[in-house]
Amino acid sequence: MATIAETRPRASKTDPRPPRRRSRLTLRSTLIGWSFILPNFLGFAALTLVPVVVLFYMSMTNWNVFGSSAFVGIANFQRLIGDGSFRIALLNTLYYAALHIPLTMVVALGLALLLNNKLRGVAFFRTAAFFPYITSIVAIAVVWNLLFSPEYGPINEILRFFGLQNPPGWLTSSEWAMPAVVIISTWRDMGYYMILFLAGLQTVPRELHEAARVDGANVWQRFVNVTLPCLRPTTFFVTVMLTINSFKIFDLILVMTQGGPGQSTLVLSQFIYQKGFQENQFGYASAASIVLFLLCIVVTLVQFFINKKRDA
Repeated sequence: MATIAETRPRASKTDPRPPRRRSRLTLRSTLIGWSFILPNFLGFAALTLVPVVVLFYMSMTNWNVFGSSAFVGIANFQRLIGDGSFRIALLNTLYYAALHIPLTMVVALGLALLLNNKLRGVAFFRTAAFFPYITSIVAIAVVWNLLFSPEYGPINEILRFFGLQNPPGWLTSSEWAMPAVVIISTWRDMGYYMILFLAGLQTVPRELHEAARVDGANVWQRFVNVTLPCLRPTTFFVTVMLTINSFKIFDLILVMTQGGPGQSTLVLSQFIYQKGFQENQFGYASAASIVLFLLCIVVTLVQFFINKKRDA
């Protein structure tokens, strides 16, 4: 009895379309992709990449905007090392960041946890907390200068009411000026980072809290073991953005204290502004800008490394 084997045609692995048509489709897809990328890349190149490259060159010149620039190598960076005002600005920047970053994160996270509950009027309080972030910096300066007035300000009046006979001079004191700026900056920025934490809290699964509650965990244990681990990506993003913005603080210092009293609130951004736009030492200011740029890069890379190590 003969067995007839049924032969089935094998599916062709090659594309039935002609090679010329495939190449046209590939070219078309590539052009469409570049049409979306190119405008953004041109804007980035014109507004960020090219100025950064020019900045590195200017940091090695003594250009003062009125004449031709002369190449001086690393002389500007050597001058920065011996500049007392630069060292004060660097230490003040680190001091401001060390106070502002943790305080803003704690206040913003606390507000987010409070306003994440279903309370009556919660939308109003969210808006009220965010409002200082979009308020004019000049208006903020005027109001807080009145609040921090050593003689007639409401803050010192409250401190005297509670028995403090010699309250701080705040913005008029070289010792208390920077803490006062940190308080104002925290009040201004907390609403923005509160919104980011609120977005992160929306992604925390309720099932995890319910399971922890069934296991007998109290509120603090649920916060430490459930909420914080789920907020790690948001916390990392907030930390990076808050760190960079703290190192670049400029507008609030300029309108509140202008670096004073003395040099107690002089920061790197204001030092760069003074050397570049007030003293016309653009090469020297560019060298200080490179230091600030590298400082932000190093701190950001360290934070990325720590976050990656925790996730491993």
